[in-house]
Amino acid sequence: MELRRGQSWLLIPLLVLLTCVQPRMGLEYISYVPQLSGATLAGKVTQSTFTLAQPQGQFDGHNISNFNPIWLVVARGNATQKFTAPPRVEDSVAPARFSQNGFYLTLRASRAHYPSGPAGNQVRVLRVGNSTSCSPTKVGCNPPLPGSGPYRVKFLVMSDKGPVAETDWSNELHLQQAQAFQAIPGTQSPGTVVIITMLTVLLAILAAVLLILSIHTCFDRCRSAPISGPGEQVPVTNYNVHRMQSPAAREDL
Repeated sequence: MELRRGQSWLLIPLLVLLTCVQPRMGLEYISYVPQLSGATLAGKVTQSTFTLAQPQGQFDGHNISNFNPIWLVVARGNATQKFTAPPRVEDSVAPARFSQNGFYLTLRASRAHYPSGPAGNQVRVLRVGNSTSCSPTKVGCNPPLPGSGPYRVKFLVMSDKGPVAETDWSNELHLQQAQAFQAIPGTQSPGTVVIITMLTVLLAILAAVLLILSIHTCFDRCRSAPISGPGEQVPVTNYNVHRMQSPAAREDL
């Protein structure tokens, strides 16, 4: 009897362990770490987007079918520990709840979008935060990312019955930060300071020369031109035009 009681006490931790593991038993682990694209691209990381390399050939597991949606989970760097995969696709988190939950699902794809094999001349990338037209309240929307991060991402495969497989979390991803322009004289090079000083002196000399010429021209014009005041009288000489004399005056002559 005592042996059975001891065995029952030993079974309790095993039952607790099985209870904790049971929800994760059907979730396939994919040994893949998402990372930034290695291609030479303009704007690979901006103030609201970053560009990932596509996970080519990473979803060929037996539990994954061509109809299973593959989501990209975007999370804040400190929110990965509290992330839990939604039990159904309908329960996926939209970007509008990112400020409350710290994560959301976006960029829905299928296994056909990530085939294995060489890419050829194609550049296979995923640009996170690239859509400005979709509504953040819609699941799968890919809106611009708020703030500089850090962010972490991973891929999650879902089915009608729940999560199927997932990858590792990426390393922390930081976006570019906007920097305000500040004109600090101490940070300018000596050559720049000399050029600015010379231009300032030349502009001052030019302004002084123009002012002197304007004053001199005005003074000469004012001195040479007679100016009649309102009380001055201008004498006018009366004379008769020969052609305008009357006939009687002509006879007297």
